[in-house]
Amino acid sequence: MTLPLDDLLAHPSERGATAVEYALLVSLIAAVIVGVVIAFGGDVVSLFSTVDF
Repeated sequence: MTLPLDDLLAHPSERGATAVEYALLVSLIAAVIVGVVIAFGGDVVSLFSTVDF
């Protein structure tokens, strides 16, 4: 008897590849975040420095 959850889990030989794929996705997302902060960081600082409370 097999459980439906067993069909969703990766085979043992594919688990390493899945971990590598997730690591690549995380590193790509981090690189995009760093790029956005570098590109728009100065604009955000100047935006908040001109706000009067």
